[in-house]
Amino acid sequence: MTSWENPVPIATFLSLSDLENRSQLDSPVTLFIDDARSRAYDTVCVPLATAKWKDRWRDMCIISSDPDGQRGESAELRAETWRANPAFELGEVTMTRLEEAEGAIVMISDWLELDASDNWVRHDSEIALQQELSYASYLDVHTAIFPPPRNRDQIAAYGRAINTCLARTPYMQFSIRLPIYDPSIFQANSSPRSAHGPSHDNLPAQPPSPFALSTPIRSPEPRAVPSTKASEAELNATWEMWDAIRSICAYNPRLTLTLDLVPPLPSVPGVLNRWAAEPIRHLFIPASSFIANAKGYPVLPKGSQSFIRDVMKHRPVVILSDTTTGLHVKGGEAAYLQYVRHLDKTSPAVVQARTTGTVEHFARGYQDYLQAPLQPLMDNLQGITYQTFEQDPVKYQRYEEAVYAALSEWPPSDRIVVCVAGAGRGPLVARCLSAITRVKRNVFVYAIEKNPSAYVTLQKRKASEWRENVDVLFGDMRSLVVPELADIIVSELLGSFGDNELCPECLDGAMRFLKPNGISIPSSYSAYLAPLSSSKLYNEVHAGKDSTALETPYVVMFQAVNILSGQGGNGNDGDRCGPQIQECWEFEHPKRDVVLDERGLPFTNSHNIRSAKLTFHIPHAGVLHGLAGYFEAVLYGKIGLSIHPHRMDLVSKDMLSWFPLFFPFKEPLYLPSNSELQVSIWRLTDQRQVWYEWYAESFLPVLRPPTTEVPKLGPVPRVDGRGSFVTATSTPFVPPSPLVDAIDNPFLVSGDRLPKELTKRIERISTVDTGIVKIGQTSLHNPGGRSSWMGL
Repeated sequence: MTSWENPVPIATFLSLSDLENRSQLDSPVTLFIDDARSRAYDTVCVPLATAKWKDRWRDMCIISSDPDGQRGESAELRAETWRANPAFELGEVTMTRLEEAEGAIVMISDWLELDASDNWVRHDSEIALQQELSYASYLDVHTAIFPPPRNRDQIAAYGRAINTCLARTPYMQFSIRLPIYDPSIFQANSSPRSAHGPSHDNLPAQPPSPFALSTPIRSPEPRAVPSTKASEAELNATWEMWDAIRSICAYNPRLTLTLDLVPPLPSVPGVLNRWAAEPIRHLFIPASSFIANAKGYPVLPKGSQSFIRDVMKHRPVVILSDTTTGLHVKGGEAAYLQYVRHLDKTSPAVVQARTTGTVEHFARGYQDYLQAPLQPLMDNLQGITYQTFEQDPVKYQRYEEAVYAALSEWPPSDRIVVCVAGAGRGPLVARCLSAITRVKRNVFVYAIEKNPSAYVTLQKRKASEWRENVDVLFGDMRSLVVPELADIIVSELLGSFGDNELCPECLDGAMRFLKPNGISIPSSYSAYLAPLSSSKLYNEVHAGKDSTALETPYVVMFQAVNILSGQGGNGNDGDRCGPQIQECWEFEHPKRDVVLDERGLPFTNSHNIRSAKLTFHIPHAGVLHGLAGYFEAVLYGKIGLSIHPHRMDLVSKDMLSWFPLFFPFKEPLYLPSNSELQVSIWRLTDQRQVWYEWYAESFLPVLRPPTTEVPKLGPVPRVDGRGSFVTATSTPFVPPSPLVDAIDNPFLVSGDRLPKELTKRIERISTVDTGIVKIGQTSLHNPGGRSSWMGL
């Protein structure tokens, strides 16, 4: 469970040079830990192995060819002996005692190349990695940080090596160190030569290393921001490497991220938001990432400030390095810690979690926790459940205002009858009576409840509080005979998706005792969907062995999630794509056009079937893990309830009663930048139950330049406005350009103008015809309600 009251832990990074300066001491790491804690750090991050180990490994495994092309047999023998029984020698490790490693975060040697182009370099690097992990396990180290991948072409090899480590070292947490994007400011490092393979002179060139992490930047001057021509593909590179690794490792929950904030961060949220849905365990921030403010104290650029404040909801360990080198003239080492503490305290997620009365404070401990929706018709709620819902003052205040407004506008009459359908323990009844007192009308209230235990509480409140103003009735609203018809029916049967707790079916029965000109509070409610990414929720759904869990909607207080969709669409057919969060369907009460039997009930439940097909624009690459479900309800007039992320603060700010609904997908679906996602969802029913089914397809837009001439080769492409196109292979089509993504350039600050040539290119792109090609799909989830349903 996340601890919101305590500040995030801060560690100091000890370099090998730091340790070498005290190598004459008996236990330098222990002294460093004690010293770090005296300076307000919580722990230290330390390399596990020394430079001596690196030198021996290179002497054994990486050698240069002799002039005559022959390699030394002695080196080959030493390498084979080590491969057969890998072990450290004296002086090759930084720690030898359990007490030294207690609480420390270990950094695996960053010179290991698990993704080298040379097969034997990869092979020997993996053996060295296993050796380091074995020793770390011997010291009871809990967390190890791996060096970053450097070669996209061999990312599968890197992921396979990490997956092997997860299998062989079952109790340790692993974290991969990665920057948010591939910074061009780092210089290339060539791959070494293997002692068990061809000369490096004959190998293909190793791609440049994007992160020279073993050589930290120490310049205090502001670093140059990368070119504004950075494309979406370049910004996606490190995230896509991370996605490949964690997919190969089957989303293992012990595999997390250490985000390296050495390079400057882009300012556009869309590029950064996807990291918020990932398991961020550490933030690595060197002193060189800070800039000096007007007074000379170290601060972070605004983009970094905003991002760090946002990811504080993960409660990461912040690792600071080079804070004693005097890069900034004011504040000294303490200034860096104080600044990070300030970012933590001012993080919106932390502030909300610590503020009484907010949803975030109410939901502490339930973030990203899967809860099964209520089954109000099948099950009787427990007292503790009623008590939890009754803690929401906003919801009941909105209900009181709705009842008050309805009574105030009601035509003159001698007597108004209000019926509370599903009274629970009576909070709605009390609010109705409060509204009646304010409006000064002659109103009588009926309270209907089917839960026999809650019925006892209602009788007690009638005897002690409500007396002759309320009559309590026991039974199911769908079959109960009431003494008289009601002018107003008030209910709180809504679920996180509006209708997912069978509000339509319940109110169908209650409409029997509503007068022809009567009204319902709520009068209508709508369901909304958005595609989301969250490795945490994916792991939670897959944690058990029950396959039905993969097709069950859950109530979740979202935290480590990223809404993948954006506003608008692509090209001239942008109307294919709707807003970021889209409406699925609506229910209204009373519904006047339903055919009823002699009891006043619908013959079937067919009128409550719904379906929707929604198309979302995906501006930045991501992985689809599920759908986020929300609702918005109109109680009366302009008074409502909402958990829609864009409108809830305007409609019912700080309402506590409902968390969103999460529809999981069994398998992740990769969505490239500038793609489209079509989501189909159905609300289906028979005479016994109601259930949802859902499905998704992904598409990539294809652009065709406008032409006034009919192509001579092959037919003109036929573009279907709804989806696929059919065309001859020889027809010239323009693939999506990186410049399309560069429109939302993450390194342009407010007020910057796009280059003239780029503006013209965008204008040309906006005039082309567009079609889309299908690139992926999910399976149909929960067909026939086989895994999850609501019983009637």
